[in-house]
Amino acid sequence: MRVDKYLWCLRYYKTRSIATRACKKGSITVNGSTVKPSREVYPGDAIGLRKEQINFTLEVLDLPDSRLGAKLVDMYRKDTTPKEAFANKELLKYSKEYYRKKGVGRPTKKDRRDLEDFTESEFD
Repeated sequence: MRVDKYLWCLRYYKTRSIATRACKKGSITVNGSTVKPSREVYPGDAIGLRKEQINFTLEVLDLPDSRLGAKLVDMYRKDTTPKEAFANKELLKYSKEYYRKKGVGRPTKKDRRDLEDFTESEFD
């Protein structure tokens, strides 16, 4: 089975074209080497993929016939992704919270003046 089809069947990507694009970008590896979307995968292969700033690692247990329901995915792969990868994503989410709320827009003139006063007071 093709690697892009395998990842689509296991619901890592919403469409096959997105999985194909990820292969072409180089974010998918099989047994440590970057692969093309047409690369065949077999049981026992180790697949690594980077999605949403998480490096997933999984082992192919079996090949599905078609796209699976979410409950059946664990029968066809063994997820060996370390738990620290998910913890890092949580920390990244908190680090992106600025004092401005998302969608508020550009800084106002008052914000700029406050920032200039702050930076000038530190260096004086």
